[in-house]
Amino acid sequence: MKLITTTEELAAFCALAHDTPYVTVDTEFLRERTYYAKLCLLQMALPGPEGADSGPAVLVDPLADGLSLAPFYELLRDQSTVKVLHAARQDLEIFYIEGGTLPTPLFDTQIAAMVCGFGDQVGYETLVRKLAKGSIDKSSRFTDWSRRPLTEAQLGYALADVTHLRVIYETLAMRLRETGRAAWVAEELATLDDPETYLTRPEDAWKRVKTRNNSARFLALVRELAAFREEYAQSRNVPRSRVFKDDALLEIASLKPATQDDLGRTRLLLREARRGEIAQGILDAVARGLACPPKDLPQAQNGRDDAMQVNPALADLLRVLLKAKSDKTGVAARLIAPSADLDALAAGRRDVAALSGWRSKVFGDDALRLCDGKVALAVRGERVDVVALPE
Repeated sequence: MKLITTTEELAAFCALAHDTPYVTVDTEFLRERTYYAKLCLLQMALPGPEGADSGPAVLVDPLADGLSLAPFYELLRDQSTVKVLHAARQDLEIFYIEGGTLPTPLFDTQIAAMVCGFGDQVGYETLVRKLAKGSIDKSSRFTDWSRRPLTEAQLGYALADVTHLRVIYETLAMRLRETGRAAWVAEELATLDDPETYLTRPEDAWKRVKTRNNSARFLALVRELAAFREEYAQSRNVPRSRVFKDDALLEIASLKPATQDDLGRTRLLLREARRGEIAQGILDAVARGLACPPKDLPQAQNGRDDAMQVNPALADLLRVLLKAKSDKTGVAARLIAPSADLDALAAGRRDVAALSGWRSKVFGDDALRLCDGKVALAVRGERVDVVALPE
């Protein structure tokens, strides 16, 4: 088991990787106490000349004194070597935030598995068992990866995240070639390839706060409070919940405090947030929200107020159609069309992903015809068929 602790050792391994068709990659990180994830361990494995299991695999300690990840980021940019990860989004966020780099070309085995019939958001352990015929030792799952030294058991657990991944990748890649669905996976990876995916802009942070109050003025207060919280958390690299939680944010937006004495009457705000910089930031945010001109007030997010307009019978039929298409193709239903897309279609909207790309052929085209009353659904035994209706 090779643990790399110097830039020279990392560069030597990456030089080998440049000459291989793919490299499997995983990370171990912590983010419970920080806004940005802290990279604590990097794992990589290469295929060997005698098969997927025969190549070298290494662990890289990014916390080692003097070690630079520059050779690794250069490898991520190498167009000739596919970078293989499982459920890659959080790993890619780390690479982009810390190294300004996203891997290309990329292969995400979780997405590929969803296309290949392994269900919704299939876990790595399931693929190890079903495709690599192996098992994962769970004893080190909740390790504090920032502590040193790491034990042999911890290192072995981490290395298994990339060694089994080689067989999983080769198996899924072959299935995609056989079914002609490689382009489907490529479409899904477009979001992961977009740097915007990993940027959290304070002015947009309010869109993640769930509220039933869609008053424009209330949403203006939520917007200003969420923006302040995001800026504060980012600048000090602390979790946003350490500033104040969503329930406290919504309470503040309802109470509209004007002074620190008013803040003292809140029930949900942490004591340390009732004074100092956070308290002043809250009061300033409330003042901005109240002073926002009517023309600049935010509107409820698309879909938030569509529920009253949804045709429930049509939504149910779309769910039956989706299940039938999922069963027929073996593609996870949620990947084809999440529930929100079905409700949007049943509310008359057409700006949904289910109507574009590969999804249109699998589900979207028939879904539109169903919405327009051009087809019906017929049950034949356990099968649901789409039946054209006369003009």
